[in-house]
Amino acid sequence: MSNPSNPTNAYTVPSVSIATARTGASSRANALGMRAMQERAYAKRGEQYLLIKSPPASGKSRALMFIALDKLHNQGLRQAIIVVPERSIGSSFADEPLSQYGFDWDWQVAPQWNLCNAPGVDDVRVAKSKVKALDEFLASTDRTLVCTHATFRFAVDELGLEAFDNRLIAIDEFHHVSSNSDNKLGTQLGALIARDKVHLVAMTGSYFRGDSEAVLAPADEARFETVTYTYYEQLNGYQWLKSLDIGYFFYTHSYVDAVTKVLDPALKTIVHIPNVNARESLKDKQREVDEIMNGLGDWKGIDPATGFHLIAAKDGRTLRVADLVDDSDPARRSRVLGALKDPAQKNNRDNVDVIIALGMAKEGFDWIWCEHALTIGYRSSLTEIVQIIGRATRDAEGKERSRFTNLIAEPTADQSAVAEAVNDMLKAISASLLMEQVLSPRYEFTPKNTGPRPGFDYGEDGYKLGGHNMGVNNDTGQIHVEINGLVTPQSPEATRICKEDLNEVVTSFLQDKTVLERGLFDKENTLPEELTQLRMGKIVRERYPELSGTDQEAIRQHAIAAMNITQQAKLALAQADANGSGTAQGSTALLDGVRKFVNVRDLDIDLIDRINPFDAAYAVLAKAMDEKSLRQVQASIAAKKVSIARDKALELADRARAFKKERGRLPDINSADGWEKLMAEGVAAFARYKAQELAAQQSGVSHG
Repeated sequence: MSNPSNPTNAYTVPSVSIATARTGASSRANALGMRAMQERAYAKRGEQYLLIKSPPASGKSRALMFIALDKLHNQGLRQAIIVVPERSIGSSFADEPLSQYGFDWDWQVAPQWNLCNAPGVDDVRVAKSKVKALDEFLASTDRTLVCTHATFRFAVDELGLEAFDNRLIAIDEFHHVSSNSDNKLGTQLGALIARDKVHLVAMTGSYFRGDSEAVLAPADEARFETVTYTYYEQLNGYQWLKSLDIGYFFYTHSYVDAVTKVLDPALKTIVHIPNVNARESLKDKQREVDEIMNGLGDWKGIDPATGFHLIAAKDGRTLRVADLVDDSDPARRSRVLGALKDPAQKNNRDNVDVIIALGMAKEGFDWIWCEHALTIGYRSSLTEIVQIIGRATRDAEGKERSRFTNLIAEPTADQSAVAEAVNDMLKAISASLLMEQVLSPRYEFTPKNTGPRPGFDYGEDGYKLGGHNMGVNNDTGQIHVEINGLVTPQSPEATRICKEDLNEVVTSFLQDKTVLERGLFDKENTLPEELTQLRMGKIVRERYPELSGTDQEAIRQHAIAAMNITQQAKLALAQADANGSGTAQGSTALLDGVRKFVNVRDLDIDLIDRINPFDAAYAVLAKAMDEKSLRQVQASIAAKKVSIARDKALELADRARAFKKERGRLPDINSADGWEKLMAEGVAAFARYKAQELAAQQSGVSHG
């Protein structure tokens, strides 16, 4: 944990720490050479629209190969076009001799049709120039092509939708798509779906965006069959990796001084320095790279074959450092990239030791040996953070521990840009909380006494009617919890969301700046229900406006339950460790924490709604931050609180109506219960808004 007296003026906060079961299931192949996730996806190969939600390193690229080959050979499709966000990811779809594992066909892409390998840089001009090649491919008898998102966008514009009829379009890193009309790729995919003459396979390790926009419009998303393979399943099924730590690291003054405190030269590391316009940047990216390398040891030259810097470390080793920041010499940069992507070096742990990057080496970058992803400053979105973490979660022989560290500037009393610093802190904490949810097993929530679920283990005593009932699916890690008063989703779509998409709902919650500010730094003046009922309720209604009020409330309750039970499990484990009674070990730790919380009392949804979802995060933050800085942030957030806005007053009035229906009376503004008092204040505020509007209307009439 933290140590505020640390003389380095920087300290680590391990917000998320998990141990894996190492069952080997993730890497175990069936008779056709398919791993667990690939087999699950291949079972849905006949679907016209398929969405694969699966973490980095789970084998999405190869899953697509299996599916595409079946569509080409058995389903009558003419060609498969694989679309990736940047050229470096194109190597993930290089030739694979799948028949040697037992599959019927090999995956092959003719050199001229892997447009990601064509000469040139990633810019608009080059992307446009490749449209001609894509057009030639469409007219050929060849079956597979790989190109970038940009090339595909230009091709659809120039060649028209009909040019792609009867073909498979596979979109890698699908979170780049947005339902916003300004997102060109999203608009084009919507048009292709409306035309309904292509097959689409969408693949992503993070089915959400950093800007809170929906990836797909609800009507389009409903047409996709979803294959979900969770982080929990993936990590527990590894053979080598034992544990993953995720944390933020606060510093003051220059970040290059703090980097040396967290960058362990013994670990294979990717360092992402801040954008030159970021607050953390020294405004000289090459100087920053040089100072990081100076912290590693003495520079001894450049390897002419790879372009890697050679650094003599203090322990006597020679470190090989790849600089992906310096773009002043295109030839050397290409040499470095080529050395990193060389298939012959993929399993060579000694090929490179440290990679320093700015905009590269994130999504789709495959370096299995990476043990530490170190990011300076908050990047641009939760999506990007999740993708960067994925660089360190590959399984590799002898690699037992992995970590992600986000280096964040701590607000100080004499700092003028406190608001910006607070925003970065909030985003870092948000990313940490999101990963905590992503890494947790999925929940299945049901109302009290609805009976056991098939495939779930309820312990030695089994399922007990009326007792504290919690079951675990030992294959998937999924947890069944019964909750009194839980609303059951009515429609198939709401049922699907409660089973498949709760993390996406929680993501929207965690991207709400007001939620984070109030929940973390204005706890004394913020009732939990303002977050769990009002803010989450608003988020669900805006995200799923087409659903009924009952379905919206069911989704809200399920999402809050998933988040709060995970957070309370974390608190229960921390408290047990603090008093010396902690016994949870390895991959069962979270399950034991959930069991501690669930068994404390009979769970009901009102209890869950009365818990601040950020209690556990605040406990970590309070230990990590300087007390004076924490008070300063709390004061600045509390000062921003305003009177009840009209939309909040309306929702409070709606909650008050439900309160009256349950209890036969309206909430009392003098109640000792804070939530009841707030509902009453909301009713009064809404009445004032209505009176003001009526007066304005009457005034307009009288003056007319």
